[in-house]
Amino acid sequence: MYTKEEIFERLWKDYSELNPSAKRIYDLFIAEGETVVNDHIAFRTFNHSKVNVDVLSKVFLNAGYEFKQDYHFETKKLYAKHFEHKKDPDAPRIFISELKLELCSKFLQIAVQDLINRLSRDILKPTSLVFSGNSWGTPSYETYTKLREESEYAAWLYVFGFRANHFTVSVNHLKKYNSLEKVNQLLKNNGFLINDSGGEIKGSPKQLLEQSSIKADHISMEFKDGVKEIPGCYYEFAKRYSDEYGKLYSGFIAKSADKIFESTDYYDKKK
Repeated sequence: MYTKEEIFERLWKDYSELNPSAKRIYDLFIAEGETVVNDHIAFRTFNHSKVNVDVLSKVFLNAGYEFKQDYHFETKKLYAKHFEHKKDPDAPRIFISELKLELCSKFLQIAVQDLINRLSRDILKPTSLVFSGNSWGTPSYETYTKLREESEYAAWLYVFGFRANHFTVSVNHLKKYNSLEKVNQLLKNNGFLINDSGGEIKGSPKQLLEQSSIKADHISMEFKDGVKEIPGCYYEFAKRYSDEYGKLYSGFIAKSADKIFESTDYYDKKK
């Protein structure tokens, strides 16, 4: 079993090495004198019995987390759960979503089953799975593009596998950049693209949660068909508000999260 500190250190190392833009943003906040605290970390998977949310969450449950709430995303055919630490209120929330394979095409179902068939017994252990990344081998760009036509979510998973899809900066813990408007402007001033699907800021103070994110930076990935540039992971930013009883909202808003998912959608860098 791992402690939560060991889990997050390992996840951050993989995430920041794969996605240099995330590390640049982290360093940008530090250079501005800010302390970066993680609001939540998100993961993607399939609702297959060997790799579903319940399997992927076990490593966190063993580290002191508990289930809090679930969410449905009908259009994207996703289901998700979020978890919080039982004793440490400052520990990052965990958000794990899964693609409902039974609602997808035969092509996608067969492709996913083939990936899972290639996973070893050791990789499928809950203590290994969340760190395993792509353990099924070099992807095909042709398959990636075909999956993308049906589900950007599935295409991302096909290439990157099981790892942190994004980390999230808690704007509540920032001093100088204590609003999403200020955060987004800082990012734009430094050349980062904001995910504007549904607006640059998703949610509202009335809903007790505001979120924004950068578009996933294009990174070079090796395919069977050659090296291609595709969107990797992204960085998110969240500001939470207190309810009428003074309790800070700790959940998520499905409508906002639906648009945040689109941070990894493919886009033409030339536009």
